[in-house]
Amino acid sequence: MQRPQKYGESFSEWFSWIISEAEIYDYGRYPIKGTGIWLPYGFQIRRRVIELIRMLLDETGHEEILLPLLIPETLFAKESEHVRGFEGEVFWITKAGLEELDVKLALRPTSETTISYMESLWIKSYKQLPKKYYQIVSIFRYETKMTKPMIRVREVTTFKEAHTVHESFESSEEQIREAINIYAKFFDMLGIPYIVSRRPQWDKFAGAIYTIAFDTIFPDKRAVQIGTVHNLGQTFTKVFDVKIQKRDESIDYAWQTSYGISERVIASIIAFHSDEKGLILPPLVAPYQAVVIPIYQEDTKDMVIEYCNNVAKALRENGIRVYLDLRDDMRPAEKFFEWELKGVPLRIEVGVREITNNTVTVFRRDKVKREIVPAQQLVERVHVMLTEIAQALAARAWKELISNIRISKSIEEAAKILKELGGVVLMPWCGDERCVYSKMQGIEGVDVIGEVMEESLKKLNIGSDLFKGTQCGFCNNQAKAVIAIAKKY
Repeated sequence: MQRPQKYGESFSEWFSWIISEAEIYDYGRYPIKGTGIWLPYGFQIRRRVIELIRMLLDETGHEEILLPLLIPETLFAKESEHVRGFEGEVFWITKAGLEELDVKLALRPTSETTISYMESLWIKSYKQLPKKYYQIVSIFRYETKMTKPMIRVREVTTFKEAHTVHESFESSEEQIREAINIYAKFFDMLGIPYIVSRRPQWDKFAGAIYTIAFDTIFPDKRAVQIGTVHNLGQTFTKVFDVKIQKRDESIDYAWQTSYGISERVIASIIAFHSDEKGLILPPLVAPYQAVVIPIYQEDTKDMVIEYCNNVAKALRENGIRVYLDLRDDMRPAEKFFEWELKGVPLRIEVGVREITNNTVTVFRRDKVKREIVPAQQLVERVHVMLTEIAQALAARAWKELISNIRISKSIEEAAKILKELGGVVLMPWCGDERCVYSKMQGIEGVDVIGEVMEESLKKLNIGSDLFKGTQCGFCNNQAKAVIAIAKKY
């Protein structure tokens, strides 16, 4: 198959090509639309991403649980706004064996109803709060738009959903801030750039008071949501009677938040950290941080392999994930091609010349350059290189994101920019969602991302006073905030 271009309209083809050729994810061949299979190499990337978010949640007092996959309709239907928000996306089970079910069962599209019901049984006092649960599971949503591997699927196989319970609104707001910080740290560690915004009310999570979202921009210049944080208020606790005794001995409904990410995180790693040769994996989640490749003739084979074994052993003993590629049915050049495609950060080449000089040749995947390293300095140099690669990938990704953010003071100009160039356009806004909603109805293919948060503007090297003293780009009233619009997935 000819390699498609990564950028522009061919991005979807390129993405399908890379996840197949790099043996990450088999998509579209299982006979259910919108489902994919994690292959061993891709599963290792996925596992390390999960380990990272699990570490960040555990160290901030979250506790992992596992809720049932099935939700009875009687439970799911209790919160009306939530039901309306998901009614077109739910998979229903109506039959078991040969019998019709008395109560339909939903395959969970998310777990707010399930956890709220259980919290009504578990939580009775402020002394138990705050409580922070999370799970990493599959969820199911009947995606009716065009499905895309990892990005728009019917079985989301890597869904991390956190659910927290609080005594007061103030405590729930503190949790929102903590969740935003956790996600920012998570994406920063993966080198994934992002814009943080408050979604408009018509695009919030069904049942939430408000939603904060993390978005990024893919190489086809479309925005994609990669994480969400919701303040649920008392919406679900009132429906499921989650009452607590407060510090003043009064009885009130608890407050909740929830926040989630999915395999779109892994899609973002692939989308940003790659070049014309294939992937460039961040060392933190690469299945192998280095691959050792022997180069020999038949009469030098034993000597070279012994040297390679010693190199691999030294790296493993110092915490480096290493693969020693001893396959006899491939030439070194073929191995080079494969591991460049799969994005291994470092390739270590060993031949007679290296043995003679007591060195190794280290190839950096991100720079596509070789460096001769003395054997006795290899471990130290590899650690330094891996740190440099992680920093370089993040810097390059942020530069790419920022290059696709533009400024406009009118919706007409912004719509033209998005039609011609894509990306995200920042605009001055009065703060009234009604003026945005009315204007956006007549603009096909463009969506509101949300009000960009001040900290996010700083991260983008944009001052919060960007539109100080200007008029709203939608209604001409005094601007009070910055709003982002884009073409979205």
